[in-house]
Amino acid sequence: MEAGKTREGKVIQGYVCSNNNGLEIRVSEYGAILLGVKAPDRKGRIEEITLGFPSIEDYFRRHPYFGATVGRFCNRIGGAAFTLNGKEYRLAENDGRNHLHGGIEGFDRRLWKSSIREDSDAITIHLQYMSPDGEEGYPGSLEVHCLYTLNENNEIIIDYEAVTDAATHLNLTNHAYWNLSGNPEKEILDHELLISADYYLETDPELIPTGKILPVAASPRDFRGKRKIMDGSSDKPPLDMSGKPGYDHCFVIRREAYGSLVRAAEVEDPGSGRTMQVDTTQPAIQLYTGNSLDGSEDCNGYERHSALCLETQHYPDTPNHDDFPSTLLTPDEKFRQKTIYRLGIRG
Repeated sequence: MEAGKTREGKVIQGYVCSNNNGLEIRVSEYGAILLGVKAPDRKGRIEEITLGFPSIEDYFRRHPYFGATVGRFCNRIGGAAFTLNGKEYRLAENDGRNHLHGGIEGFDRRLWKSSIREDSDAITIHLQYMSPDGEEGYPGSLEVHCLYTLNENNEIIIDYEAVTDAATHLNLTNHAYWNLSGNPEKEILDHELLISADYYLETDPELIPTGKILPVAASPRDFRGKRKIMDGSSDKPPLDMSGKPGYDHCFVIRREAYGSLVRAAEVEDPGSGRTMQVDTTQPAIQLYTGNSLDGSEDCNGYERHSALCLETQHYPDTPNHDDFPSTLLTPDEKFRQKTIYRLGIRG
């Protein structure tokens, strides 16, 4: 279906896909955005469980990356620069002096090409974008693919693939904002969360990694056992590294082998019974609790802590840390990453 048109008048294709269990996803060519997810609760009520806007035109404004495919490099790059093969590459400064989520006109603001494939037990939406050499300061022409698959196991599978004609850095994620209660006016601090991580990345007040990887033990960042998101020692969440109440932390996923598909997180809303499991091949997951949502028009009226993000990704600022798992992609490689969001109901 036609979802709308760009400011230049180009048609934006949109897709609505559902399975036999009442799970529905909506996807747009613009920004390869997951526009929304509807899911039943324990009483069979089907409700929207992600944040977003009512029309595609609303996504043209600067917004908190609702449901977007984020790249070339999600999260932050300190000083908006990195050095590769002896050459410094300057990137857009769109987060103070730093580079955030691919820059001013990142993948979330590009029109992708799309196609759809229907199988007996799954539907896949295939989106493709050609990022030219020098876009937002990155080297190399990059061909990137994003595939959304909805199947009868209530899995939303997101596959990323990419090839480049010159060495470049690549870090992709989906930036969906989840509220499993189905009511965005209800804070997600009572959601119960488990993160399969023994360590997290220390950051400075600008949320740039210091290079230290710290244990979660004996800290508010310990989600190794499922618990409410709010700090277990008080009725308020801790402060993130920038001083805002809530979480904006990158956790190192516990795994035996890099690149294997492992459980990264589990989240549950006790009130509705909705659950979500997150499996990924990525090395890290960013927990963000909507700390900067402020009720403004650009946020569609959503307030702080009205949703949480579980962004599977590589570490922030990896191009400037040789000891982090590499985000370098060269012409002789093919980039592949997979994340599965598995929805369920607990009676």
